[in-house]
Amino acid sequence: MKILVVDDEPFMLRMIQIILERGGYAMVAAASGDEAIEIARKEQPGLIIMDAMMPKMDGFTALRLLKGEPVTSSIPVIMLTANPHKFSREEAESSGATVFLTKPFSPTQLLEEIRRLSGRATQ
Repeated sequence: MKILVVDDEPFMLRMIQIILERGGYAMVAAASGDEAIEIARKEQPGLIIMDAMMPKMDGFTALRLLKGEPVTSSIPVIMLTANPHKFSREEAESSGATVFLTKPFSPTQLLEEIRRLSGRATQ
């Protein structure tokens, strides 16, 4: 399964890429919300992992736009945030997120959520 990872921090993108590769997943990356929308339309990933705080267009805005388009509305989204006090689980879920995780997160937890959302049993 191809997963779109959206984060403006190169270190975070690389860390998630390593986790996904170890879990047997392919990754495409975007550094902003507007880039994520463009890539999601084109690539049709099986899942999106999106950071909440990004410049220009934040993750919540991008998520609402993705959920409003027929071609991307059914893609499950894991929302990540380093600031759970600013962004709440309720806001993430009302915007269309399937899962809300706070940074730092455990690689095991991320892979378990991905497996659950993709219907793959825990390995």
